[in-house]
Amino acid sequence: MSISITDYELGYDTHSIYRVDFFDDYIDTLVTHTPSKVKYWINKTRYLHRYRLHKLIVGLDVEWRPSFTRGVNNPVATLQLCVGHRCLIFQLLHTPGIPRCLFNFLADPDFTFVGVGIKDDVRKLCLEHGLAVAKYVDLRELEARRYGLSVQRRIGLKDMAADVLGQDFQKPKTITMSHWDKPSLSLEQIKYACIDAFVSFEIGRALGAAN
Repeated sequence: MSISITDYELGYDTHSIYRVDFFDDYIDTLVTHTPSKVKYWINKTRYLHRYRLHKLIVGLDVEWRPSFTRGVNNPVATLQLCVGHRCLIFQLLHTPGIPRCLFNFLADPDFTFVGVGIKDDVRKLCLEHGLAVAKYVDLRELEARRYGLSVQRRIGLKDMAADVLGQDFQKPKTITMSHWDKPSLSLEQIKYACIDAFVSFEIGRALGAAN
C-alpha cells in the first residue's frame, strides 16, 4: 500500500501523533486542539528552518463540515499546515484559544503559503477565526507562471499531484464530505488532511513558490 497511517497511541488528552506514509515519503503529523502544542510545532518549525526562513514554503489546507442547507456555511473546523515532513492539524472548533504565535506565523511576509483554491481558504480563516495570511499563492497560478500558460488550468490538487509529482492518490467523497467538526477525527480523515497539506507543500516546492 502506497499510503498508510500509524497511530503512536500516546494516550494524551491534549494531542495525538501519527506517521503518514505517502509513497516514498513520510509525514510526522500532530493533531491537536491545545494552544501550547501549536506553539511547540511552530517554534520547532522555525528552529529547523532557521537558515532559510526568508524562503519558507508552507502547504496550507482547511476542512469544514459540509452543509446541505442553502445559505448555510459551516465554519472552518481544521487548519492543516505542512513544512517538509512535518504536518500540523489544528482543530479550531475545539480549541480554548488560538495562540498568538499562530497569528504571527500566518502573517509573516517572508513565508509563502500554497494550496489549490487557497484564496477561498484564506478568506474563510480570516472571516471566521480572525487568522490573516499575509502571503499566499494558488498552485494553479504558480503552474501557469512557471510554464508560461496564458490561462490557469481548472484542475484539482489530486490531478496536479499526478502531473507535477507523478503521484496518484484518491480522496474518497466519504472523507471529503465527512464531519470535520468532530472532537476525534478518524484515521482516514487525519491521513488525507495531512496528505492534502503535504502535497501542496511538495508541489509548491517543485514549482518554485519561494522564488
